[in-house]
Amino acid sequence: MSSSTVITNIAALVTNDPSLGDHSPLGLVRDAAVVIEGDRVVWTGESSKAPATDNRVDAAGRAVLPGFVDSHSHLLFAGDRTEEFNARMSGRPYSAGGIRTTVAATRAASDAELEASLTRYLAEALRQGTTTFETKSGYGLTTADESRALRVAARHTDEVTFLGAHIVAPELADDPAAYVDLVTGEMLDACAPHARWIDVFCEQGAFDGDQARAILTAGRARGLHPRIHANQLSYGPGVQLAVELDAASADHCTHLTDADVDALANSRTVATLLPGAEFSTRAQWPDARRLIDAGATVALSTDCNPGSSFTSSVPFCIALAVRDMGMTPDEAVWSATAGGAAALRREDVGRLVPGAYADLTLLDAPSHVHLAYRPGVPLVAGVWRRGVRKL
Repeated sequence: MSSSTVITNIAALVTNDPSLGDHSPLGLVRDAAVVIEGDRVVWTGESSKAPATDNRVDAAGRAVLPGFVDSHSHLLFAGDRTEEFNARMSGRPYSAGGIRTTVAATRAASDAELEASLTRYLAEALRQGTTTFETKSGYGLTTADESRALRVAARHTDEVTFLGAHIVAPELADDPAAYVDLVTGEMLDACAPHARWIDVFCEQGAFDGDQARAILTAGRARGLHPRIHANQLSYGPGVQLAVELDAASADHCTHLTDADVDALANSRTVATLLPGAEFSTRAQWPDARRLIDAGATVALSTDCNPGSSFTSSVPFCIALAVRDMGMTPDEAVWSATAGGAAALRREDVGRLVPGAYADLTLLDAPSHVHLAYRPGVPLVAGVWRRGVRKL
């Protein structure tokens, strides 16, 4: 039988269960405790009512919240794009074409080098409170390179996404139809066994609406569920396509019409916002307030990638969302935990309720609000993943 542990003397516990505590979406419980048994939460509530356990951890009046759920990242790559970033910060605009630089470096890397890079960034994210992450292929763009990236990723997460449709491979730049045929045929056959999701960059300079529909529909026929890069750099068909295909998430959502917002609000598709990309490209911020007020479900994620958002820090993204995207601190924390779980169609992460995985983040602060209140400060003092303390 596994041992049980109580984390007690928690000043503020974010459960994301509105039936608990203050009955807000965060289900905030004051002077709280959490009981872990094995890899699951078995009890949450007020400290004075906590059951007896084998072990005890004193939170010393600090805040505890669910581990962050980073539902959009691109961690399978080699090299970096420092020069591109430096040039962009000196006045050159961002476009989709810089991906080719990373494609060349990734193709040249060994499997061992790719895995070492991935585990480095995962450890970095864990230190900042991320306990669940999704990651994509998309920097190989050949059948062999895409499938090996997914095999490496699958050793570290269940949330693996096939993104062969990141951009058209350089060798087929003059024949995008042939590349779509490759992605929906031979490449999909090789990649589907290693992934849960299929994604496409639906944007000028990448794939148009018809191409994106063909790719996502082919993936769905092979058992992969759709998600989509939508409406990042310009208005386009991505959001409407996401809703049409019941995609789990439409990601970026920077340029939205009223019809796009309405479609998201009346669907299961989560609007995943990625403020690190806007920060790193000096682009227009997504309007989270508009989406939330319309009733859409919003997730916050890092979009960690070497070109347009080279951050693994969800706390940083929370601070940006509060400062520049119209979110309250409560909304940003919910979106980075329960919202991310919704974008992955998961109910066993992003919440601290009986039956959920015991994924917890302990802050060196009395409240989750400090994540936005003290931007850039390393507030994560402890992390448990699947019931095991990692930090």
